[in-house]
Amino acid sequence: MNIVILAAGQGKRMHSNLPKVLHPLAGKALLAHVLDTARSLVPQRLCVVYGHGGEAVRTTIDAPDLLWVLQEPQLGTGHAVMQVLPHLDAAGTTLVLYGDVPLLQAGTLKQLVHAARDALAILTVELADPDGYGRIVRNAAGEVVRIVEQNDASAAERAIREVNTGIVALPTAHLSDWLGRLSNDNAQQEYYLTDIVGMAVAAGVPIRTTQAQSESEVLGVNSKGQLARLERVAQLRTAERLMEQGVRLADPARIDVRGELLCGRDVFIDVNCVFEGRVVLEEAVEVGPACVLKNARIGAGSRLAAFSHIEDAMVGPDGVIGPFARLRPGTELAAGVHVGNFVEIKNSKFAALSKANHLAYVGDAVVGSRVNIGAGTITCNYDGANKFKTIIEDDAFIGSDTQLVAPVTVGRGATLGAGTTLTKDAPPDTLTIARARQISIPGWKRPQKK
Repeated sequence: MNIVILAAGQGKRMHSNLPKVLHPLAGKALLAHVLDTARSLVPQRLCVVYGHGGEAVRTTIDAPDLLWVLQEPQLGTGHAVMQVLPHLDAAGTTLVLYGDVPLLQAGTLKQLVHAARDALAILTVELADPDGYGRIVRNAAGEVVRIVEQNDASAAERAIREVNTGIVALPTAHLSDWLGRLSNDNAQQEYYLTDIVGMAVAAGVPIRTTQAQSESEVLGVNSKGQLARLERVAQLRTAERLMEQGVRLADPARIDVRGELLCGRDVFIDVNCVFEGRVVLEEAVEVGPACVLKNARIGAGSRLAAFSHIEDAMVGPDGVIGPFARLRPGTELAAGVHVGNFVEIKNSKFAALSKANHLAYVGDAVVGSRVNIGAGTITCNYDGANKFKTIIEDDAFIGSDTQLVAPVTVGRGATLGAGTTLTKDAPPDTLTIARARQISIPGWKRPQKK
């Protein structure tokens, strides 16, 4: 089987310098969605016809299994398929898809291809409001005789609700024959792929139709408004799949998955959470409202409070994170770690049961087990040119408002007094204080304005 994806359109109504098929839907380019579905059908040839913004499209989407064919100039859908014809397997079936119709289901396309074994198969859909679409005109026997465009339709034809999606499958031999006979004798002086329907009727080739499972499956993107509406369709589809798998969502209409979200049993996700890249939530994880997770793994039983941001990081089992916590790339937390409000951790490892409950920055550090990091603590890990490591061993207690000037090590069981600026290693099981001695000056008066 050959699959041809038409992706050469400019998308003027998008009002964007970004090629239309590269606009993101659910965290992935429109064309990437179509390619994923196409690959699930295991075609022998997978061809993309590109044009507007061609090099950007190729650079972003390129893969070893893709054959790229340039359409220049762009003279209609029939002309686009003409460009790829020499590269197709003449003995098989060809399926024509569109790079801006991202939500087609593999099952729908399999039915269409099956119907095209010895026929022209057309994917149609029934719309409550078919305005603007080409209507499927059938004879008394129910056979398709033509597709009539809106502007050319009679009043009776405009009442037809079954419309053409533009997605077709047919034997490649017929496609080759009919493409060679297309004409651009029309107002737009373009070659339309839909004209092959009349040729099939004239040749006595059967025309079969299959129906899309839903209207949303065949919706295309021609404007930012349509893109936004399709985003909600895609997100609701994802939400329904998650709930079928046992995830409890506070509101299925208020979740954004922009990648892959894998969930264990009894996961709960509150409203307005965003998941990007690949995110894994193990059993009984609870995610509070307005959290953002990107390429993260959250261990079983962990709780993320509101407005926590986690990127390229791992949280172990039974963690307590947030609210307003930020885990930056390279962070790895073991079991039972607590990270509280306004704590930022970057490229650091925390062993089990350690805590940084409020107002702290820990960067480029290795923190042992059962460590307590007080409010206002920071690791001074950057000297303006290089990063240095802080090591805090098991059972250490870091007093509030402490500065750890790396490279530095806090020994096992050590205690740092509040306000300490540590520039040398603190020995184990010892209280270390490094701050100016407190003095009081009797009789001192504040300066007065002159």
